[in-house]
Amino acid sequence: MPAQPILCYPHPVLKKVSHAVAVIDDEIRGLIDDLLDTMRAGPGSVGVAAPQIGATLRVCVVDVSGSRHGKENNHGVLVMVNPEIVHREGAAIMREGCMSVPDYTGDVERATTITVRFRDGEGTEREISASGFEAVAIQHEMDHLDGILFLDRIVSLKTGLFRRKNYR
Repeated sequence: MPAQPILCYPHPVLKKVSHAVAVIDDEIRGLIDDLLDTMRAGPGSVGVAAPQIGATLRVCVVDVSGSRHGKENNHGVLVMVNPEIVHREGAAIMREGCMSVPDYTGDVERATTITVRFRDGEGTEREISASGFEAVAIQHEMDHLDGILFLDRIVSLKTGLFRRKNYR
């Protein structure tokens, strides 16, 4: 499947709460392929959620293994259907960016360690613990499923929002 165009803020789909996936069928597997291709094609992308390509379904993908921030601590490619965080701890502020908000980055506070339960692309229920950059990336993508952008979580609009110098 080809990479899909990314919806950019203020597109209304980005603010909608996504619907749970009832069954992982060929349509959902096609969506997963589109998400993976879109993530791999995006400049510096470590994840994409279905709403970013126009589908209001609770599906996202994350892979921080190619990032300098996540290459030491990751689970590789994560395909998450109906993910839910069942435990979180710690807190840290980290600079985040988003393909749906290409001109800005911002300081966002997130849990430093999370446990997330989800179904993978084959429908198998999984539960993993993630920390550091991978935990941040998962929380960021899961926010998209609830219609939340990193802009909604900026620690301070006065001092925590930055114009992006370049986008790679």
